[in-house]
Order: sequence, then C-alpha cells, then structure tokens
Amino acid sequence: MRLADSESDFAAFGLPGEPGTEEFWAAARTPVSVPADDGGWLTLFLWRGSEARVGFESWSEPIPLRRWGVTDCWYARVRMPERLRVTYRFLVGDAAHADPFNPVGAGGDRSVAATPDAPAQPHWPALGADDVLPLPRTRLRWNSERLGGRRTVRVHPVGGGGPVVLLLDGDDWLYLHPAMTAFDAAFAAGEMPAVTLVFLPAKDRQAEFGCTPELWEAVRDELLPLIRESGAPADVDRLVVAGQSLGGLSAVYAALEFPDLVSRVACQSGSFWWTPGAAELPDPLGGPAGGAVAARLRESPDLSRLRCAFDVGEHETRMLPHCELTEALTEQAGATVRVSRSAAEHDRAGWRQALLRDVAWALG
Repeated sequence: MRLADSESDFAAFGLPGEPGTEEFWAAARTPVSVPADDGGWLTLFLWRGSEARVGFESWSEPIPLRRWGVTDCWYARVRMPERLRVTYRFLVGDAAHADPFNPVGAGGDRSVAATPDAPAQPHWPALGADDVLPLPRTRLRWNSERLGGRRTVRVHPVGGGGPVVLLLDGDDWLYLHPAMTAFDAAFAAGEMPAVTLVFLPAKDRQAEFGCTPELWEAVRDELLPLIRESGAPADVDRLVVAGQSLGGLSAVYAALEFPDLVSRVACQSGSFWWTPGAAELPDPLGGPAGGAVAARLRESPDLSRLRCAFDVGEHETRMLPHCELTEALTEQAGATVRVSRSAAEHDRAGWRQALLRDVAWALG
C-alpha cells in the first residue's frame, strides 16, 4: 500500500484542492475507491481531527492514518480486494466513531464501505450514525426459566404478519442494521411473503449458540407460546430460523436435533468449526472440517423436511472448508439446500442481502 503524498493523489479520488482546507472538507465524501494497478481497489479513508486508525470488522487489522502536514486531515489509502463490503470505524484513543463523510452507517459508531463492484443491497436504507432506527411496536418481556434472566423480544408483522422468522442476535438487526425496514421494503417489492419478525437477543452467545439443547427447548416451550399469547399476528407453527456465525451454527443444530420445530433455516457464515472447547483454543478454526455438526450429519439423519439456505463470505478463506463440507453433508442427508457466496468477510454488512433472499427462499 502506497500512501498519498501529493495533492494529485487526493484529486484522483475526486477531491481537488489543498487537503485540510474548508474547501477540501466541504467536498469530502469517503470512502471512495479507484482501480488498483494490479487488480482490486485502492480506497481512500479520511478523518478530520486528531491521530486515528481505521478499524475493520474481521477483514483486516486496524490501519494507522497518516497526517497531511500540520493540518487536521488524516488519511489512508487501503488496498481492498474485488467485491468486498465491510463494516469499519475510526479509532481515536479509546473511543470509536462512525465516518462523518459516509452516509451509510451501522449503529452510532460504525459505517459501511463497499467496493464499486460489490453487488447492490436493495431494500437496506442508508442510515447515518445520528439517524434513529425504527423499532417494532410489540415488545415482549421473556423471563426464561430454562435460560435464566429476562430479555426483551421485539415482534414486527411484515405485510400483516405470517410465519415466524426468528432472527438470532436480534439486537444487531434492530440497532445496527435496520432489518425491520428492509423486510418491509422487500415485501412491498413483492420479494418477500408476509412474515412476522421476532428479534431474539442473546445474553451469552458462546453458551446459548453452542450445540446444546437449552435454547431450543426454551424457544419451543416458552418463547413461541409467549408470542401466541401476546396476540401478535404470527403463525408460530411455521418457523424460519435465521442466524449468522455462531447463530448459523445454532440454527443448523436446531434443524438436526429439533426437526419438528425447525424445518426452514437461513444460515450465513455458520461457525461449523465448532466443537466443545474449540473457542478456547489458540486456533479455533484449526480442527476437523465441519466440527460437531459434520460429525452429527455423518450419522445420516433424515433431513428430507428441511429447506436450508447457506451463505458465506467469499473472502472467508478459512471458513470455507468448514462450510462447504457442512453444505454437502446436509444435502446428502436429504435436505433441500441452497448455496451462495456474499461479497464479504465475516461481517453482518455483507450478509444482510442474503438474509432477505434466503428467508424468502426458505419459505418456498
């Protein structure tokens, strides 16, 4: 990576004028990418203020920004591969900030960058760091005996309501990425049937999303009856489980062990490296391909009732062997399987279009 060292380097990104001047800042809209000489993209990130780094979710270690002279302009030209959408933020001391020059945010302290060749994500609105995301009106207090503790579960009927779509890591889809708005827009465009979104927050992801039965016993015996009793317009007898990373692992585990409960799954970048204790190892992904789920699939369960959509980021090179084996074994067990790859690393910003598409597909 070669850092910019002249005004012409900034002009190549559409930013003429002297860096650090009011004229320069008035024109600043970043990140912006130009083709790299040897393929991929060079992407310019700008920060106005004091010394900072740009930190990426999963894709790269933080990259220090360079100061332009004695101005308040800090910048980095970052080499990025083809087809990448990534969450990032500026790290200033102990604080994290969204990019003030980027209108596409993810919560109050994150932004989303996409290379020019990354596929579009229709239905997901561009919301800045200061925008307030709408929240579902229905709010349920779930005091779970099996899981312990109380949590708030929000429920939103899309198109008047229908089959339940259980969104694991529900708070991320409420407060970082506006899933409620996106599902409504997909329904209005005729790309999503009427569904009822249930945003399920996790208290302890490692404990709840590992291959253990407690979460799914609690969903079956406590949460779904609670939704039914609430009067929310929801068909609790038709359930799609959507999960990412450990949530994707848990969704497929539920389809294996609770087939009467879960027969439709949308799984993005499932953590199929998982075996008991693997998360504490120096290299959690270094174990047997497919982990505990692949071992269970080799026992030839009957998955003929299962519709399962798998997606994983095409830049997740170490995840791919685990996911590819799990995908193949799931299909061999009789499931109807859909496989795709997103222009992403291990990052919710890259999974969100697959979430809409694969939930609609899972419902047939």
